[in-house]
Amino acid sequence: MSKLYLHPLPLRIWHWANACIVLVLIMTGIQLRVPSIQILQNYRDLVLLHKYFGYAMAGSFLFWFFYYLVTGGLKKHYLMGLQDIKSMPQQAFYYLLSIFRGEKNPFIPSPDNKFNSLQKLAYSSVMLVFVPIIVFTGVLFSDILFFFSWIKALGGLRILDAIHVAAAYVFVFYLLIHLYMSTLGPKPYSHIKGMITGYEE
Repeated sequence: MSKLYLHPLPLRIWHWANACIVLVLIMTGIQLRVPSIQILQNYRDLVLLHKYFGYAMAGSFLFWFFYYLVTGGLKKHYLMGLQDIKSMPQQAFYYLLSIFRGEKNPFIPSPDNKFNSLQKLAYSSVMLVFVPIIVFTGVLFSDILFFFSWIKALGGLRILDAIHVAAAYVFVFYLLIHLYMSTLGPKPYSHIKGMITGYEE
């Protein structure tokens, strides 16, 4: 079975560091929404942990964005073209039915086109829409007095909270699908191994 080098070292390091950041944010966010779920006893420590890992996520996003911008990866791997749009029904049919029949994936990745049309749609939506929303609203929450005029312009704390939480729910939903999709390689661990070694089968 042939192998392709699809994941450069900087992106692999970013991926796993970002995964740790997201995990901490989800765990602390759950307790902030449902205080009866105890992860940390001290509420102030919980808020600070969520806040500082939120800053870490902002830094992580900026690294991802500028890395792909400088290397040209945004256009190659995330922006959808006409061919991507045309291939979406076939790709969706594969995930809904063909994969369970043992049929081959109609998409063959390459170093210049790593993601199929549905992956591009999901990844670009999350990374270019929902992550910026989470980061931006989280920054506003980090200092309510300093950013009060911005918060007021958005409709107040309740609206800001609703936007932040709704985007977080979408992100968690995406993450669950992402984890499932990571098991759909030639072997259940193939894609995970690829994100460690850089090589995909």
